[in-house]
Amino acid sequence: MTPATGSLTARANDLASRREPFVHATVVRAQRPTSAHAGDTALVLPSGEIQGFVGGNCVESSVREYSRQVLASEEPLLLRVVPGEPSRSVEEGAVEVSNPCLSGGAIEIFLQPRIPAPRVLVVGTTPVAQALETLGAGIGLAVELIDGDSAEPRTDDAALIVASHGKAEEAALEAALRAGVPYVALVASESRGAAVLDSLDVDDALRARVFTPAGLRLGARTPGEIALSILAQLVQERAKARHAPPHPAEAPAAPGSAGTPATTIDPVCGMTVAAAETSPHLEHDGAAVYFCSPGCRAAFHKDPEHYAPTP
Repeated sequence: MTPATGSLTARANDLASRREPFVHATVVRAQRPTSAHAGDTALVLPSGEIQGFVGGNCVESSVREYSRQVLASEEPLLLRVVPGEPSRSVEEGAVEVSNPCLSGGAIEIFLQPRIPAPRVLVVGTTPVAQALETLGAGIGLAVELIDGDSAEPRTDDAALIVASHGKAEEAALEAALRAGVPYVALVASESRGAAVLDSLDVDDALRARVFTPAGLRLGARTPGEIALSILAQLVQERAKARHAPPHPAEAPAAPGSAGTPATTIDPVCGMTVAAAETSPHLEHDGAAVYFCSPGCRAAFHKDPEHYAPTP
C-alpha cells in the first residue's frame, strides 16, 4: 500500500465512522494517452470535492457530476469518458460521456457509493431490544440501544422503536415524532399502547404515526419473534416510502435538492457539469457560471461576450 493509498483509506474510514456518505472512485481501465492509470482511486464527497486522483480536470468534471448522481440513487455506476463532441450514452449500470476538451485516450472509472447504514434507535435494554440489535445488524441496519430520557433522534434516522417496558417512553416518542423520524413504534399491548399515545404532548396527526402494538401480526411470542415482526414492518414501511408517488400538493424538487443534483452546461465546450462550489466557476452578470475545467473558465473569462448566451 502506497502512502497516498493509506491516506485515502484512513480518510474513508474516518468518513465511515462519522456516518458521512461518499463515493469511492476507482480507475478500472485507462487507454493512452491519459494521465491516470488502472488502480488510481479517489473519494468524492457530496459537495463534489475530490480527494485523490482519477484523471485530469476534464475527467474530474464528469466524475464529480456522476458521483453526485450515484449518491442520490445509491446505485454504483461505470463511467467511461472519451474524447469527442459533447454527448452521452446511457445503459443499465453504465454511462459513456464524450468530452471535447479531452486530448485523447479513454478512461473507465467505477463509482461505488458508500452510504451509512440506516440508523435505528431502540429505547431500552429488554430482551426485545437486544433481539432488535442482533437481528437488525443482519439486515444492514445500524441499531443503537439508548436511554429514552437522553434520546436525540434525527430526521435522517430510519426508525425509533421503544421497547423499554414503560421506562421513558413518552419523551422518546415525542422527540422522534417532532424530528420527523419516518418509522416510530412502541412495543406494548393494545390497551397500554393506547394509554401511552393519549399521554403524548403532540397533535393527533403525529400521534397517529406511532405503530403500536409494534410489528406485523405474525403471531410472535418470543423476544426474537417480536423483534422479527417489528423489523419486517420497518422494511415494509421503508419500501412503501421508496415507491410512493409524490403528493399532488408537493412542488417539484428544486435543482440541487436531495435526490436531484443540480447540473448546468459549460458555455465554452458544451459539457454538462455539476453546478457545485467545487466545480471551476466564476461570476458573470451576477450569476455563477460553471465549467468542466480551468481551461474553459479561462477562455470564458478572456472573452465572456463570445460565450455568454444571447438574450
